[in-house]
Amino acid sequence: MIRSNLSIWLSITVLLLLISSCDDNEVKRTNSDDTIPPSPVTSVEYKPLFGGARFFYTLPKDEDLLHIEASYTNDKNKTYSFSSSYFVDSLDVYGFGDTASHEVQIYAVDRAGNKSEPVSINVTPLEPAISRVGKSLEVKPAFNSFFVDWKNELEQSINIYVDFSFTQNGEKKEFTSVFSSNLPEERRFVENLKLNSDEPVSVKIRVADIYDNITEPIDMGNVSLLTDVKIPKSEWYLPPANDSMGGVPQAFGNGLEGRLRYLIDDIIDRGDNLNFMHTHSRGRTGDPDDGNMPWNVIIDLGAEYKLSRIVTHQRHSGGINNVNRGQYYRYENVGIYEMYVWDEDNSEWVYVTEHMIPVPDGLSELEFVKKGEAGDQAYMYPDDPKFTKPTRYFRYRATKGFSANYTREDANCLSEITLFGQKVQ
Repeated sequence: MIRSNLSIWLSITVLLLLISSCDDNEVKRTNSDDTIPPSPVTSVEYKPLFGGARFFYTLPKDEDLLHIEASYTNDKNKTYSFSSSYFVDSLDVYGFGDTASHEVQIYAVDRAGNKSEPVSINVTPLEPAISRVGKSLEVKPAFNSFFVDWKNELEQSINIYVDFSFTQNGEKKEFTSVFSSNLPEERRFVENLKLNSDEPVSVKIRVADIYDNITEPIDMGNVSLLTDVKIPKSEWYLPPANDSMGGVPQAFGNGLEGRLRYLIDDIIDRGDNLNFMHTHSRGRTGDPDDGNMPWNVIIDLGAEYKLSRIVTHQRHSGGINNVNRGQYYRYENVGIYEMYVWDEDNSEWVYVTEHMIPVPDGLSELEFVKKGEAGDQAYMYPDDPKFTKPTRYFRYRATKGFSANYTREDANCLSEITLFGQKVQ
């Protein structure tokens, strides 16, 4: 029995050595001795794509074939190359900035890096992504800002260059903001413009891709911005927990270290100051039997205002050094909320809008802290910025937390609510 097992192991060892030897010889042959290029692809056809082309072909029968490569040189003398494994029979090429004819060279490449003779194909692509995005651009005025909407159904990586200028105190000023995205729909803001409504902003936009193509400036005309101010909190009042208005109870926020009054003190939670409300999982009324969410924060503004936007701050609890993400965009914080204003004429709450706080992607711990400390802004009417009807009472209705992709009703905390608008004279 022992001899039999020993014989088997010896046989396996010899076989492995032979395979290894063969593999070594093959590697040496294909990586050092082989200078013979593979045969070119044949029967090449293409299908036009938006800003590109998809090539179909018959592979050569060379045993050491590695991949198929295609390349072209644009009018700026820059060459782009694309490759596809020999396991597939097609190859996509992108980056054409127009619908003119372009020459593409297709090669077969072996394991030693040898290239076949090129097969030259002239292709006429469909409309490129940059011009399609350019046609979808919209610019709308907002409060002390304006925003740009666009569609990118091809989801290609693009850069949007927003060139804007205005004259202030007799001096012309020019700026450029750059936004990058590959999302199918996008909205980006140009913010913090301290301009009056009679100081219009001239806007032109260029759309570029990663292949060195860029549109001519697209004139979006002049934009007259809307103006608002931060509403002072000195006159604000928060009714006690479970006091109702229009059938809606005030939230309970005094659980653990939290206090409801911290929401309107202009101090945000930075992890070491414990400045937040906490529902202790009984936020609706303070009675555990009534559950946690949705809970409502009702604010008496002290006077009538037309509201324009809101900035909210989350609980941080990220440690005394204030460099860790902590709870930002995570558990216990509010991820989705609704806004209402009180209609005095009809004695009822009027729905304004719902807002989902987006979770930033790809940030470092410190960047999360900076983003969280800046707060999350939302417009009362995000698609058509304007003021609400005059109201003295505002309601913030928290409906979901961030957990499990905004599906859980486990938000206990909120640090600060700040409102913007104009006082009704």
